[in-house]
Amino acid sequence: MLRDYTALTQKGLAAAVGYAQPPANAPERVTLADPAIRVMTDFRAVTAVVILPGDAVDEAHHRMIQRGVRSLLVVNQDRDVVGLITATDILGEKPMQVISQRGIRRGELLVRDVMTPHDRLEALDLADVRTAKVGHIVTTLRKAGRQHTLVVEQDAHAAQSVRGLFSATQIARQLGVAIPTTEVAHTFAEIESQLAR
Repeated sequence: MLRDYTALTQKGLAAAVGYAQPPANAPERVTLADPAIRVMTDFRAVTAVVILPGDAVDEAHHRMIQRGVRSLLVVNQDRDVVGLITATDILGEKPMQVISQRGIRRGELLVRDVMTPHDRLEALDLADVRTAKVGHIVTTLRKAGRQHTLVVEQDAHAAQSVRGLFSATQIARQLGVAIPTTEVAHTFAEIESQLAR
């Protein structure tokens, strides 16, 4: 069977050789009146960045920096979503509170210690997102006081799965608004003031 195939000629790898990468496309520009789906990170098109609840918080932070994201889905060994951890969870007051309460070192802090568990997460339904505008998502995030919100879809058996994510930072980037990545209220005030210009 293999005798019908000849081996290909291999070449040595040159010094200082680069590697192929997808083009770094600028995010598609949108307005508040554009379809919301255009600013959703769709996990069918982009692989979700995940972490385990027992991983170190410092590893979560490193993974965010490495992948250029500000949130990670927290999954268990069965790949079920058990929570969400954001840059604010890592860089905000939460880690210091846990360290102080438990008398542990920063290196001992785990994702489960600072993540938002699944039973405290809210999500938008994909069916609603499909008919919404970007402005609806900005208003929803602002009202909730959050930087991120998940999007879920249901299968034929009504089982939910996380389909995507909205990020205030990503939306601002696509709106062409430069915003600081600190406080949520300030972020939305910046979006509104810059869009009013």
